[in-house]
Formats: sequence, structure tokens, C-alpha cells
Amino acid sequence: MHNPVHVLVADDHEVVRAGIANALNEMAHVRVVAEVGSGTELFEALQRFQPNVLLLDIAMPHFDPLRDIPLIRQTYPHLKILVVSAYDDDMYVQGLLRAGVHGYHLKDQPLSTLQTAITQILRGERWLSGRLINKLVDASPPPRSPLLTDRQREILRLLQQGLDNCSIARQMGVSVKTVENHLTRLYRRLGVQSRLEAVHYVNEHPELLAEPVSSAPTSPPLPTAPPSDLVVLVVDDNHRYRQRLQRIVRKIAPGALVCEAASLAQAAHMAKRFQPRLALVDVVLGDESGIEGVRRIKQASPHTRVVLISAYPDREFHRSGIAAGAVAFLDKKDLDADALRLVIEDAAR
Repeated sequence: MHNPVHVLVADDHEVVRAGIANALNEMAHVRVVAEVGSGTELFEALQRFQPNVLLLDIAMPHFDPLRDIPLIRQTYPHLKILVVSAYDDDMYVQGLLRAGVHGYHLKDQPLSTLQTAITQILRGERWLSGRLINKLVDASPPPRSPLLTDRQREILRLLQQGLDNCSIARQMGVSVKTVENHLTRLYRRLGVQSRLEAVHYVNEHPELLAEPVSSAPTSPPLPTAPPSDLVVLVVDDNHRYRQRLQRIVRKIAPGALVCEAASLAQAAHMAKRFQPRLALVDVVLGDESGIEGVRRIKQASPHTRVVLISAYPDREFHRSGIAAGAVAFLDKKDLDADALRLVIEDAAR
């Protein structure tokens, strides 16, 4: 007797989830183990249920497909991902396939074909709805997407969120004039004239926001700890700041493995998977609390030394963080290479 295939359904519309679950429950050896409606719930369910297949609507709250899909593939390399979406733009589909999904199924197709899609990706094959195959075959080769720097990709993400120049400057920790200069170069690179055109361009070409290392269609190999056994987890919702800390850590300890997370769910995943020696956790993670992150990291990896960092040093934050299990609380403005070297050396003992 075959072991049942465990499927997780992720869609923010309850009626859609119910229809998909009913169709899948008609299949022999297939069991829907959970249904979720947001990115936060998705990461928690992945850790709890360890499914074989993920059926995913990428237009969910708190979910960035081009950021989160490569992370899911990295954390769960054997998981099959089938996108179930209403979007049929060929460039969008290609971007998601490059991000690592195994198939793309259109919501307007019969649910019976969804069963076929599941069967096909479980055999190790790719799946595309018939209409998408025709579009991709008939489409002329697309022009090569412009190569963007990390900072330009970050600005594009912030533009997509509707932030003005002042808000972007605060988020990135730079002046408004610097943001304006970056936008001028970005517009020139994309061949557009305004922020509205830039947002429209990236919506039409989502692969622009994919990290270069994550653009391969195959699953990236799961990193392993270096001989020094020094694994550092950086948890911050600011991509630019995470990259800065990562560069400093690698200069101090070239053999270290540095993992990044932007949310509590991602941090718990990374902590459980890699058991880091050190975790640097921002106190404020968007709408989430880094102090709660300390508890989750310690629960997943009890021996991890967690250091809280913040641009807003506060006595109550410090007290609550230490009570949650952090070993130290540092002001971000004081966290330079020398300070970080001491933290790393202390953790490596």
C-alpha cells in the first residue's frame, strides 16, 4: 500500500481552498493536511506538517513569491510546488519557474486537470496548463532583462509597496537625494520615465526581483555548515541591512555560513534547519516582534546565542529581550566591524 501524499493548500480565498481540497480528496493516496491563507501561516504549516506537495496562490498577504519560493525550496528541497493562479502572463510564469516552482496551473481550468497536474509533478515532471504552453511556445524570445544591483532591486520592491521617496530613504537609511539619484539611474536602466512606469515594468517582468543566485530552475543545494561549524543567522526585515551584516560577518569569519531571514517564520525555519551558533535579531520586524523571535529561535535551537539589535535602544526592549533569552542588546549604530568581531569571537568559544 502506498504512503499517502500530504498536500498543503495555500490560498487567501476560503472558497477556492475548499474547492481544491475537495478535488484532491477524491484522489487515492492524497491527503490535504492543512489549508492556509497567508504567507505567515504558510511557513508555520510547512514546519508543522512537512507536506510532500504545496499548492500555492502567490497573491497572498505577507508573501513575496520571488523572495519566499527560493527560501522554501532551500529549506524543503524535496517539496513539490504547484502554483494555482489566475495570472496567465507568460513573463510572470517564466519568472516563477525560474524561482523554483514545479508547475503552474490556471484557476479557470477544470479541477479534474488539477489532479493530473499533481500526478505529473509527483513523477518528477513539470506541469503547465495547456493555454500557457501555447503562449510560451508561440511567444517570440523575450528581450534580455536588464541586470540590476541589489540596491536597485530593493528600490523596486519599495516602489511596488507604494512608498514615496522620503519613506524609501528612511527604509534604506540614506538621504532623499540619494534615493532620487538611484531612481534616475534605475529609470534609465529600465527605459522608463516615471515610478508608475517602473512599477508597471516590474509587474510585467517579475524575474527582475529574483536574486541572481536563485534564478536557476533546479533546486539550489542545501548549504552545509563549514568546517569551523560557525553558522550565523541574521534576522532583519531590511534587505540592505541584512546584506551589510552578512558582508561584515564574512570578512571577520570567511568560513562561516550566514543565513538570512526577514520574518519570524523564516527565522524559526533557519534556526531549526541549521542550528546557528549566533543569531542577530532586529527588535522590530515589520509588524512582528524580534523579542518573540528570540523565543522561537531558542525553541528551535536551544544552544544559539541570540543578540538583539535595534536602531531604537529602549530600556523595556532590553529587559524583555534578556528575559526572553537574548544574551545581549546592541544599538545598531554601535554595531560596526569591531563590535561584531567581539560578538562572533564570544559565540565561537
